[in-house]
Formats: sequence, structure tokens, C-alpha cells
Amino acid sequence: MILKKLSKSRRGIVGVEAAIVLIAFIIIAAALSYVVINMGFYTTQKTKETMQTGLEESLTALQLDGVVTAKTNTSSSEILYLLIPVKLSAGKASVDLKNESIIVSVYLPNATYLNIYQGAATASSTSWDALNSSLALADTQAKFAIYNGDGDTVLESNEKAFLMIRLASNSTDGMVGDYETVKVEVRTPKGAALTVVRTAPGGMPANSFIDLG
Repeated sequence: MILKKLSKSRRGIVGVEAAIVLIAFIIIAAALSYVVINMGFYTTQKTKETMQTGLEESLTALQLDGVVTAKTNTSSSEILYLLIPVKLSAGKASVDLKNESIIVSVYLPNATYLNIYQGAATASSTSWDALNSSLALADTQAKFAIYNGDGDTVLESNEKAFLMIRLASNSTDGMVGDYETVKVEVRTPKGAALTVVRTAPGGMPANSFIDLG
């Protein structure tokens, strides 16, 4: 009788131990599942961030907003300066047009000029000839003029800017004449570079504005 009671008591203890082990396995499995799910969410988030960064870098922060125009020299048909109208691309954050944040390069038929940017003019009343006069007459240089702005160098969604590129007048290498092509690359701190390629028409008159399309 006593042996029978001891046998039943031992079976009860073994059952409790088995239940404890089973509960421990369930807790460990739940913890592992939590870790796996968290890692999955983390990986998904990082993948999303990487894709978003790649998408932002593949899109330009600036886009053309009108017709590219050229002004010819007063005494010849070579181009004196170019005017490229731009605005912020859809969904892009404001871009500071200060010197250190923008790189402008120009590729001409006989010469290449890298990093010619000289900053931004903030006065909306700046005339083209006045802006041109602010650049070195002998060098190929570029400058932004912000119109309908608020007086700073930051291009915002409701503002428009014109990039003026003065071509060198002291060398034939820096000139662009009839049927010649000019390529301009504008690189901002974020996003892909804005590239503009235009070919001058034939028979350009002196001291005139020419529509380059």
C-alpha cells in the first residue's frame, strides 16, 4: 500500500517536471520568435531606407523650368553668356545655392571648365547685364540669380533661379559659335546632377538673345 502511494507521488513529480520543461521550451521559442520577427522588421526598414536613399540620389534636385537662352557678343555672333532657368524638382527639399554647396562644369567644343561656380545673387531686380558684369570678363564663370525669392541664397519650392554662365572672351577655346554644342552640368549636395546640352543655331546675330530650346 505504501509502495503504491510512493509510485503515484513519483509519477506526479515527473509530470510536473515535464510540464516545467515544456513551459521552458515554449518561453524560449516565443523569445526566439520575437527576435526573428524584430530582425525581420529591422531588415525591412533598412532595406526601405537604402532604397529611398538610392532613389533620392538617382533624381535631380533641380530641373529645367523654361527655355535656355544665349546672349551673343556685341560685335560677333559668338555666345557671351547662357541663361538656364531652374526650379526645385517635385518633392525635393530646398537647396542652398552658396558657393561651397554647388559645382558647375561646362564642356565646350574646344575646352572644359570644371567648378566655375561663383555663388548666388539674392536681389530679384538684378538685370542680366549687371549680373554678367559681376563675373570676371576674361574667365568662364557661373552664378545663380534667384527671382521671386526672400532675399537669401536658398532656392525654395515657390522660387525660380537662373544660372548665368559667362564664357571666356580672352580665348577662342572658350567661345561657342554657330552649330557648336555646349554641355552644362550642375551638381547639388544631394541628388543626381542636372545636365543641359544645347546646340547653337546657325546665323546668330550679334548682341542678341537666342532661344536654344
